[in-house]
Amino acid sequence: MKTRLTNKNIIFFITAFIFFILLGCTNNAEEENFNSSLKQSPNDLLEGVVQAVAYSGFREGQHPDRGDGAVNPSYEEILEDLRILARDSNFPLIRVYDSGENSQMVLRVIEENEINIKVMLGIWLRAEISNHEGCPWLTEPIPDEELKENKKKNIAEIEKGIELANKYPEMIVAVNVGNEALVDWNDHMVEVDTMINYVKMVKEKVEQPVTVADNFYWWAMEGKELAEAVDFLAVHIYPIWEGQDIDTALAYSISNIQAVKDSLPGHSIVISEAGWATTASEFGERASEEKQVRYFNEIMNWGKENNYTIFFFEAFDEPWKGDPGNPKGAEKHWGLFFEDRTPKLVMYELYPDLVK
Repeated sequence: MKTRLTNKNIIFFITAFIFFILLGCTNNAEEENFNSSLKQSPNDLLEGVVQAVAYSGFREGQHPDRGDGAVNPSYEEILEDLRILARDSNFPLIRVYDSGENSQMVLRVIEENEINIKVMLGIWLRAEISNHEGCPWLTEPIPDEELKENKKKNIAEIEKGIELANKYPEMIVAVNVGNEALVDWNDHMVEVDTMINYVKMVKEKVEQPVTVADNFYWWAMEGKELAEAVDFLAVHIYPIWEGQDIDTALAYSISNIQAVKDSLPGHSIVISEAGWATTASEFGERASEEKQVRYFNEIMNWGKENNYTIFFFEAFDEPWKGDPGNPKGAEKHWGLFFEDRTPKLVMYELYPDLVK
């Protein structure tokens, strides 16, 4: 979910910074022309939805498989979560990140309880390249045997994703192959050519549109070949990770999308992740509930005006993420709701009965 500042992209970010400063100086006519260059058709929305959310329901003591097996949420816990999100059609579209046991349970809960939620299904890809020289937290090469085994697991995951997409054709509205597996800082890297082949494999066997989710910078700078293979671009934007505070967050986010549009004209975009942490030792006072409220409202209003589906990251805080020795680490605190399912400030008006 992060954008890592490296020597490779500093020039790009300087350019983007100048761009959004100039944006703030435009007059009304210039701003109208700028917005029209970004405006999409209503047909570019997934299921006609703007306000969507990334969902991963791991609570305290739960986690996906990190090498020693997963501890997944129960049926009842997932049902509680989905009923919260679906209330009053607040979040009629969610994104899940893989096709494993937990995501399968999410789909089952939706079907068996007739919950009014559609899903962008994920297909999680493990490392097929050892990116130990680019990833800050990989301290040694990934063994070749592990990489070979990962490729087998990736094929199995793709086959499971295809199976689920065909089992739930009305519920699953899009399939996402790989999440941040292409950016140069990740620990689960896959070759672009391989990714294109995986996308083609899925497209041949499902009816839903197929995409790949990655950081806006990767799409803008390196995404040309992949853009031709997918049905839409799934783009991540995180102004807070890139040094922005709330006063520049929306303009910077727009400049991110503009960069992708300029580089890859003619391709529709879904913002597959955008969020604002409420607590973060990495961000200091830039992280807060008040600033999350403002970013959520501003980015969603912009999405409505310009026809972008926006998966806000994320539904609920997830304690398992990040450094276990740092309870205030940003990775744990992106939720619209706390881990105990009480709403943060941004959700007070929609869920007043859940406020403690």
